[in-house]
Amino acid sequence: MIEFDKAAVRKVIRRLRKERKLSQEVFSGLAGIARSHLAMIESGAKQPNFETVWRIANAFGLPPHILVKYMEETVSE
Repeated sequence: MIEFDKAAVRKVIRRLRKERKLSQEVFSGLAGIARSHLAMIESGAKQPNFETVWRIANAFGLPPHILVKYMEETVSE
Protein backbone atom coordinates (compact mmCIF):
# COMPACT_ATOMS: atom_id res chain seq x y z
CA MET A 1 0.00 0.00 0.00
CA ILE A 2 1.27 3.46 -0.90
CA GLU A 3 1.29 5.90 1.99
CA PHE A 4 1.91 9.59 1.89
CA ASP A 5 4.21 11.26 4.42
CA LYS A 6 1.78 12.60 7.04
CA ALA A 7 3.87 15.67 7.86
CA ALA A 8 4.17 16.63 4.19
CA VAL A 9 0.47 16.05 3.58
CA ARG A 10 -0.66 18.23 6.44
CA LYS A 11 1.81 21.01 5.68
CA VAL A 12 0.93 21.19 1.99
CA ILE A 13 -2.83 20.97 2.42
CA ARG A 14 -2.92 23.49 5.26
CA ARG A 15 -0.59 25.89 3.41
CA LEU A 16 -2.60 25.78 0.18
CA ARG A 17 -5.89 26.16 2.06
CA LYS A 18 -4.60 29.15 4.04
CA GLU A 19 -3.12 30.77 0.91
CA ARG A 20 -6.58 30.64 -0.64
CA LYS A 21 -8.11 32.01 2.57
CA LEU A 22 -10.49 29.07 2.93
CA SER A 23 -11.79 27.79 6.23
CA GLN A 24 -11.77 24.07 6.91
CA GLU A 25 -15.57 24.14 6.70
CA VAL A 26 -15.63 25.71 3.24
CA PHE A 27 -12.73 23.70 1.86
CA SER A 28 -14.04 20.37 3.13
CA GLY A 29 -17.32 21.14 1.34
CA LEU A 30 -15.44 21.85 -1.89
CA ALA A 31 -13.52 18.59 -1.52
CA GLY A 32 -16.59 16.57 -0.57
CA ILE A 33 -15.15 15.33 2.70
CA ALA A 34 -16.21 15.90 6.30
CA ARG A 35 -14.64 18.87 8.08
CA SER A 36 -13.57 16.55 10.89
CA HIS A 37 -11.78 14.33 8.34
CA LEU A 38 -9.94 17.34 6.93
CA ALA A 39 -9.02 18.48 10.44
CA MET A 40 -7.58 15.04 11.24
CA ILE A 41 -5.55 15.06 8.01
CA GLU A 42 -4.22 18.55 8.72
CA SER A 43 -3.29 17.57 12.28
CA GLY A 44 -1.52 14.41 11.11
CA ALA A 45 -3.93 12.15 12.99
CA LYS A 46 -5.31 10.58 9.81
CA GLN A 47 -3.66 9.40 6.61
CA PRO A 48 -5.59 10.29 3.43
CA ASN A 49 -6.12 7.57 0.87
CA PHE A 50 -5.60 8.24 -2.82
CA GLU A 51 -9.27 9.04 -3.41
CA THR A 52 -9.15 11.72 -0.71
CA VAL A 53 -5.94 13.19 -2.14
CA TRP A 54 -7.69 13.24 -5.54
CA ARG A 55 -10.69 15.09 -4.07
CA ILE A 56 -8.46 17.58 -2.28
CA ALA A 57 -6.43 18.24 -5.43
CA ASN A 58 -9.61 18.83 -7.43
CA ALA A 59 -10.91 21.21 -4.76
CA PHE A 60 -7.68 23.21 -5.12
CA GLY A 61 -8.09 23.17 -8.91
CA LEU A 62 -4.92 21.12 -9.28
CA PRO A 63 -4.23 17.89 -11.11
CA PRO A 64 -3.59 15.22 -8.44
CA HIS A 65 -0.01 14.64 -9.62
CA ILE A 66 0.83 18.28 -8.88
CA LEU A 67 -0.48 17.99 -5.31
CA VAL A 68 1.56 14.81 -4.86
CA LYS A 69 4.60 16.61 -6.32
CA TYR A 70 4.18 19.39 -3.73
CA MET A 71 4.08 16.72 -1.00
CA GLU A 72 7.22 15.06 -2.34
CA GLU A 73 9.04 18.40 -2.46
CA THR A 74 8.02 19.10 1.14
CA VAL A 75 9.49 15.74 2.24
CA SER A 76 12.77 16.67 0.51
CA GLU A 77 13.06 19.97 2.39
